[in-house]
Amino acid sequence: MLELLSVSKKNGVATVTIDNPPMNVLSQQVNKELDIVFKQLQEDKEIISIILTGAGDRAFMAGADIKEFPDRDVKKEDEIDIHAVLNGIESIPKPTIAMLNGFTLGGGLELALACDIRVAEDHAKIGLPEVNLGLLPGGGGTQRLPRIVGPSKAKEMMFTGDPLSAEEAYRLGIVNQVVSKGTGMEAAEKLAGKLASQSLQALSRIKHLVNVGSELPLEEGLQMEKQLFNDLFVTADAKEGVSAFIEKRKPVFTHK
Repeated sequence: MLELLSVSKKNGVATVTIDNPPMNVLSQQVNKELDIVFKQLQEDKEIISIILTGAGDRAFMAGADIKEFPDRDVKKEDEIDIHAVLNGIESIPKPTIAMLNGFTLGGGLELALACDIRVAEDHAKIGLPEVNLGLLPGGGGTQRLPRIVGPSKAKEMMFTGDPLSAEEAYRLGIVNQVVSKGTGMEAAEKLAGKLASQSLQALSRIKHLVNVGSELPLEEGLQMEKQLFNDLFVTADAKEGVSAFIEKRKPVFTHK
């Protein structure tokens, strides 16, 4: 039973909404529900692409639930490791789009960085302010952010804790596109719909090659690309795509 997340599904797209008012913070309950939902969506054969956003127009997620911090040194039996949850979201073999509709700070940015693509409304504020609490980003921020913006800019952001505007985040490559306030979901749905029309056989392999191959020496990455290309070429979807191109029609993929 979900308490702080909701999931809607339409035309191969699942939309996951975090609803933990007022600022959709990353509590232990939200963490648990993210784990449950993304594991379910991974197994859902009807879903090809996923949108993740926050309820309302104030925040995607304004960080962790600081009220839980005083008890953080006490390990609870049912507590789920945030790294395990975000790693699961990052590696799910389906494209994910984070729609940033307001404050995207701390754990919120770390959650967004675990997604493949980020769409931000122009009022979003994006950053890792943990240093202001005498802490450091503990949900992958120190590792994922430098891979996008480079080590020097990542250090500046984390050393100062200052948030970026959506436009600044776009210039740095943290977000893929910036849209007007109130239009983020429309933009995310349009993109997710386009992805859902593609073959999941191809999408999942592309994602794996970028996520894993980028950490390998070039020659090893190229060998893995060669292997996955050959594996993909014999799938029903690849045969359908080639046939549709030759016959000058739109392909109908079955994700097999």
